[in-house]
Amino acid sequence: MKITSTSCICPVLVCLCFVQRCYGTAHHSSVKVTRNQTKHIEGETEVHHRPKRGWVWNQFFVLEEHMGPDPQYVGKLHSNSDKGDGSVKYILTGEGAGTIFIIDDTTGDIHSTKSLDREQKTHYVLHAQAIDRRTNKPLEPESEFIIKVQDINDNAPKFTDGPYIVTVPEMSDMGTSVLQVTATDADDPTYGNSARVVYSILQGQPYFSVDPKTGVIRTALHNMDREAREHYSVVIQAKDMAGQVGGLSGSTTVNITLTDVNDNPPRFPQKHYQLYVPESAQVGSAVGKIKANDADTGSNADMTYSIINGDGIGIFTISTDKETREGILFLKKPLNYEKKKSYTLNIEGANTHLDFRFSHLGPFKDATMLKIIVGDVNEPPLFSMPSYIMEVYENAKVGTVVGTVLAQDPDSANSLVRYFIDYNDEDDRFFNIDANTGSIKTTKVLDREETPWYNITVAASENDNPGLLSHVTVGIKILDVNDNPPELAREYDIVVCENSKPGQVIHTISATDKDDFANGPRFNFFLDEHLSINPNFTLRDNEDNTASILTRRRRFSRTMQDVYYLPIMVSDGGIPSLSSSSTLTIRVCACERDGRVRTCHAEAFLSSAGLSTGALIAILLCVLILLAIVVLFITLRRSKKEPLIISEEDVRENVVTYDDEGGGEEDTEAFDITALRNPSAAEELKYRRDIRPEVKLTPRHQTLSTLESIDVQEFIKQRLAEADLDPSVPPYDSLQTYAYEGQRSEAGSISSLDSATTQSDQDYHYLGDWGPEFKKLAELYGEIESERTT
Repeated sequence: MKITSTSCICPVLVCLCFVQRCYGTAHHSSVKVTRNQTKHIEGETEVHHRPKRGWVWNQFFVLEEHMGPDPQYVGKLHSNSDKGDGSVKYILTGEGAGTIFIIDDTTGDIHSTKSLDREQKTHYVLHAQAIDRRTNKPLEPESEFIIKVQDINDNAPKFTDGPYIVTVPEMSDMGTSVLQVTATDADDPTYGNSARVVYSILQGQPYFSVDPKTGVIRTALHNMDREAREHYSVVIQAKDMAGQVGGLSGSTTVNITLTDVNDNPPRFPQKHYQLYVPESAQVGSAVGKIKANDADTGSNADMTYSIINGDGIGIFTISTDKETREGILFLKKPLNYEKKKSYTLNIEGANTHLDFRFSHLGPFKDATMLKIIVGDVNEPPLFSMPSYIMEVYENAKVGTVVGTVLAQDPDSANSLVRYFIDYNDEDDRFFNIDANTGSIKTTKVLDREETPWYNITVAASENDNPGLLSHVTVGIKILDVNDNPPELAREYDIVVCENSKPGQVIHTISATDKDDFANGPRFNFFLDEHLSINPNFTLRDNEDNTASILTRRRRFSRTMQDVYYLPIMVSDGGIPSLSSSSTLTIRVCACERDGRVRTCHAEAFLSSAGLSTGALIAILLCVLILLAIVVLFITLRRSKKEPLIISEEDVRENVVTYDDEGGGEEDTEAFDITALRNPSAAEELKYRRDIRPEVKLTPRHQTLSTLESIDVQEFIKQRLAEADLDPSVPPYDSLQTYAYEGQRSEAGSISSLDSATTQSDQDYHYLGDWGPEFKKLAELYGEIESERTT
């Protein structure tokens, strides 16, 4: 079988088809099938024939994007076995067989029924076979062939990454590379010029250019200035077919921004400025702003301001606001209109980030002159001192002058000043001030021992403008005078031993004085000269503000006199000197040989025994707590003996509680239940199992008739006697209750213990005649009777 194709549409294609037909077997992996290569067909024996060439397979070609009304002819299959009589049937299988590609099974002509796109699929692999139409047996073995889709220029170049945004520094050299753009063409690059792309610039000249082969965009002018124009929009075109007429093209936009460099120095809009600053401006406050303009942006426009000269260089200072790039002028020292009315400053602004490539463009700094006018302001009075310290003696007469404050109007008008003390409402007013002279006087008698120091605030205002105030602090120190006599430092407990010797020091005393040290120490101790000489004790001044008590005689006796009194005098060192008298109490005590006190009297004994007041209080509290516990215990014991039955009328549902816990069901001898029914049932005494009795009691034997004749009172007495004589009873208090109903009640027994389980027809109306004691019982049985009747 051989292939005939008519897909070649030009001489070049004809040559290619011819080469493909001649060399298809060697260069396109076509299969050559001979007669001896027949496949083993099922049901037939293998037959060997003489080797003979059967058919040669070549590649088919079909043009893409075929838009004709009829199916596109692809090629023809022909077998050597085909004699033209229609006995050979051609079968086509594989990719697109029957849908895209159809075959005439008689002639072997192959047609394409659809428009193909090479960019979606470049080739199709199919299989062909020739069979006998009558027997459906293969005449030739099945072979594989390829149909390739032949490319046409149906795809324009595309920029996959556009549009582009790029920057380039201003003032760059001509030819500086900006960006490389790349366009892709989906056509076959190995076939013709369909995918051969060239670049050109449609918009952006004469500022930029593009390389037609590489797509590199470059600057086309020298010194492109950002301040003149910052943004450029460049349109780049890519055209296939090597740019020839009829080629397809695509375009993209490149947005180019010139970035800033420091090529512009700062400039002040004016060479002279004027600023008004009131003299009342606070030191450290901002009084004005100044700014130099810079055409650059970002860090290239950063600058610093400085004062280079002028007569106000020590009065003002300037700093730079980095966000606004302004110079902030601050007041360094206070202004005074009356002394100087204007200042002149020369201010310079300079870039901080310099680019030396553009140093030829001039110095990157500028200067201007600022004239500051000081404004006159009506200021409050000004005190002569920032604060005042004054002194006055205590006990001075009311109206004594303490001192004087002075304030003046700093303005040129020099208005009169008035003074007053700024008191709080709750302050005690010990001073007043003369409104015209500023003289401070006392209004009360002062006591240094109560308040040694006063702080007051004096305010001053102008007569013409009372709203303008100034304040000053005045501290007043109260000086001391000797107006307090000395006193003993504390109450002394002086003890003298019975075995003391003459001249022995038994105690040392000291004194204090409320006055200042100038009018207090040194203290003098002495005995009252107007009294007779004390034969027992004397006083010695130690000249160090202390004094010693000495004995005058040997031995003292508690039994004869246990307490002695010694009057003494103390004087201070003030002018004039003041003195006071005190009486010392001296107790006589028995002492050990080493001088330790053994005993004096009851108080001393307790003290020596170590029983202080706190210990006595603790002992008393313990005793009180013990008494409270005893009273509580007795109260609880009494509360347990209250009667179990509260009401005499309602006795139906009373619950009796016992604290004694029983032994359970196995404890059959802890309590004799027969005693509750009838005393005749208790024929013998039951002993407790937990205690072995020491005395064995003789059991009582009585006949039933005798027990029935015993009265209830007699029975209870017997039980009481047995309980009293029984040594096995519990050691704690116990209560034995015998619920004996009595003998031969006319109404019979009302107990339910022996009652029958069946209902009775007895009439209980007679219970209402028994009195108030049986009222509840009558009501109870009356309700039962009514329910039964219902």
